[in-house]
Amino acid sequence: MLNGYGSIGPLKDHKNNHMNVILSIGLLIFTGYLLGELAEKIKLPKISGYILAGILLNPDLSGIMSDEFVTHTDPLLSVSLSFITFSIGGSLSAKKLRATGKTILFLTLFESLFAFLMVFLFMFLSLRFFMPAFQSTSVALAVSLVLASLAAPTDPSATLAVIHEYKAKGEVSSTMLEIAAFDDIVGIVIYTLVTAFAAFFLGSTDIEIGKTVMELGIDVGGAILIGAVIGFVFQLITKIFSRQEEGTLIVLTFGAILMSYGISEYFGFESLLSTIALGAVVANFNPISDKIFKLIERYTDELIFVIFFTLSGLHLQLSSITGSYLLIVIYIIARMIGKFTGIYSGSLLFSTSPKVKKYTAGGLIPQGGIVIGLALLLTKDPVFKETGSMIMGVVIGAALIHEIIGPIFSRLSLKKAGEVE
Repeated sequence: MLNGYGSIGPLKDHKNNHMNVILSIGLLIFTGYLLGELAEKIKLPKISGYILAGILLNPDLSGIMSDEFVTHTDPLLSVSLSFITFSIGGSLSAKKLRATGKTILFLTLFESLFAFLMVFLFMFLSLRFFMPAFQSTSVALAVSLVLASLAAPTDPSATLAVIHEYKAKGEVSSTMLEIAAFDDIVGIVIYTLVTAFAAFFLGSTDIEIGKTVMELGIDVGGAILIGAVIGFVFQLITKIFSRQEEGTLIVLTFGAILMSYGISEYFGFESLLSTIALGAVVANFNPISDKIFKLIERYTDELIFVIFFTLSGLHLQLSSITGSYLLIVIYIIARMIGKFTGIYSGSLLFSTSPKVKKYTAGGLIPQGGIVIGLALLLTKDPVFKETGSMIMGVVIGAALIHEIIGPIFSRLSLKKAGEVE
């Protein structure tokens, strides 16, 4: 009670709650930055430090951050990811793609399909013959298919962060970025088609392949259309207000990115493809595209990377990994074999340079965001009620290791290719 006017308890609770969220975000950014600097001192990519900071703050490990805070940071994670995918879209220049487009497309297909096939083969043999719980061939087939379908996508944000941090320039770094942007699309297509077959093996009565393909086309096409439309509207605005200060241009760019992501999410489309499409339209059609991307790189990149990768570490549900250690190791090894053999085979067929053949796959190891999102969708499907948690455990465990070792592989590959110091 206060001077007889009534209780201020609920108000104080609300303020404390609010302060805890603000304090937690400050702690998250500060810890991420410090561990990023520490990682740089010991010759590791900064993002390895950011991810480690998130893992150290994870409710499952230290309990410093609450589960409630982690839930509340979903919008912050989406905002950060939308900026990163916008920059990745910006790397898809039509001029470069005209020269290398066919090669990039086929290298993407090769590394995605080889990763899918290797994970499927390794997983099926392991589940069917070495794990008593999976004596049923149909269940082993279904689980192996789903895990294999999740092996194709790369986390392009990690590759982009390493390339930006070390200011890498050259054919290997541009090939890495272009493939990482495209293999998310290939991964979504593989996942959508394969999970329909996996559901059939788990007892679903029919495979509505026509309906699945149509829904996939609407999902991908709708997202790309929204990104393209916002991109052309953004171009019109920058043309009308042609003398913007840098601050104004950053505000307009923020608005366009968030509108593209938000509208796509509202309609249930693949939001990340929308922001990639927006970035590609800006890069290819906006006369001041160089200025826009340089502003993003100069003023927002480091903050976005700190927030996104520290939050990624924070969001990993470490408790769900228990009991899946062997499958996690098998998944990681099989996926890496698939990525390396896919790039190598594709390079032999399309006569790429020796550097691209040897070193591109090293930048395709990171895996996070989109794969965890797809696995989460799967756990909500009643058909996967029995197997969903195990699949989720493998995906999260693999993502945790991929996000730590991936940037190190990327840096090492770029260094061997002679594109970083």
